Amino acid sequence: MTRKHDKRMWKFANAIIAAAVLLMSSLAASAQLKVMISGGFSGPYEKLLPEFERTTGVKVTTSSGSSQGTGPQTIGAQLASGVPVDVVILSREGLADLIAAHRIAAGSDADLARTPIGVAVRSGAAKPDVSTVEAFKKVVLNAKAVAVPASTSGIFLTKEVLPRLGIADKVNVKVAPRGTGAAAMVASGEADVGLLPVSEIVHAPGVELAGVIAEEIQLNQVFAAAIVAGSSQGEAAKRLIAFLTSERASAAIKSSGMEPLGK
Repeated sequence: MTRKHDKRMWKFANAIIAAAVLLMSSLAASAQLKVMISGGFSGPYEKLLPEFERTTGVKVTTSSGSSQGTGPQTIGAQLASGVPVDVVILSREGLADLIAAHRIAAGSDADLARTPIGVAVRSGAAKPDVSTVEAFKKVVLNAKAVAVPASTSGIFLTKEVLPRLGIADKVNVKVAPRGTGAAAMVASGEADVGLLPVSEIVHAPGVELAGVIAEEIQLNQVFAAAIVAGSSQGEAAKRLIAFLTSERASAAIKSSGMEPLGK
């Protein structure tokens, strides 16, 4: 083999490598993920997203919806209406509904974090004891109004906890479409207390966490991510979910009042 032939082969190989690098860069730059998320995991997600975009070159557009409930604001209703989404992040209960409706790519789901139901009070207000079932009953019975979200935690409280305690007809419950709305009711004074995931209380303006409700009536809510069936951005979606379940994400998750569940 001549030296001239060797040079040609090296040039050809280098050209192939350069083309491959260019293609990979182009694919990364062109990846556009659409994520729909409920309020429970929004705190850590907002902290982590800039790093994910910066390190991967994947651009993410984020919209929101509630995990469960009725009305057009739920994630399920938005998917059913044809809203284009690649990844959903919501409560396990809401995800189970989507899986049953065949809207999730099989085997693509992963648990991200867990958070308990907490009690929100207006910033600066006295923080009542809610650590026992009896203390909880006293607080909600004495409140002029109790704000809850229309999604998973609110459904659990209004359909299971209050009836089980025999006080469903004695508590003035105000239901907001989202956890942010429930927290806003407390901040404005429209409700004395709010019952919603701790992760939605710690970042909400105008409210403070009084404590978590007793374990006997607690829902330690798991939030999970999954790829929507039919998404054309499967690889980028997998990278996002892998990032959110990585050790790198743990600190942001913990600072948002959640327990990381990633591997």
